[in-house]
Amino acid sequence: MKPRRVSPEMADFVGAPEVSRTQVLKLIWAHIKESNLQDPSNKKNIICDEKLKRIFPGRDQVGFLEIAGLISPHFLK
Repeated sequence: MKPRRVSPEMADFVGAPEVSRTQVLKLIWAHIKESNLQDPSNKKNIICDEKLKRIFPGRDQVGFLEIAGLISPHFLK
């Protein structure tokens, strides 16, 4: 996938103004693993830290399968 412009919040998270969806998912997953954010009782649930809350506003946790849909609004037309 080719890089696309992203929202300021996502650009802050990934460190670039343009990025591919695949790369965003890889970076989010790397952050989740590095910060040990998987719910120990259900690994499919991700506990949002402050960094994730900036790209998933209003969410204290997200389901792993929700992430792909939740990043869509951050990709600008």
